[in-house]
Amino acid sequence: METTEKPLVQRIKLKEADSLLIAQRYYKLLSAISNTGLTDREIQLIAFTAVRGNISYSTNREEFIKMYDSSSPTINNIISKLKKLGLLVKDGTKVKVNPTYLMDFSKDLSIVIQLQHG
Repeated sequence: METTEKPLVQRIKLKEADSLLIAQRYYKLLSAISNTGLTDREIQLIAFTAVRGNISYSTNREEFIKMYDSSSPTINNIISKLKKLGLLVKDGTKVKVNPTYLMDFSKDLSIVIQLQHG
């Protein structure tokens, strides 16, 4: 008689104050699982871009600079790296999060991760 083992399931529930913090947790998790080694500032930028829609508008850049005590050259360097990784894409004149990695962070988010043998 063949037995099939049920996969082990662990549920973790986290609450965050706003969409930006949820986005940061998502991209930090994505970075850890995909082993991209994103820095905190890179995670902040991609999360900010996902929530605001793009990082091209000067008002968005200024807000990011003030919020994270950053600079325009730092933003440009991060954008370059994230574009090479395929996380950010250019859409006309706007730099946006690649739709593959974009979620609606204004809603609750459930993530299912399967780690399989073989």
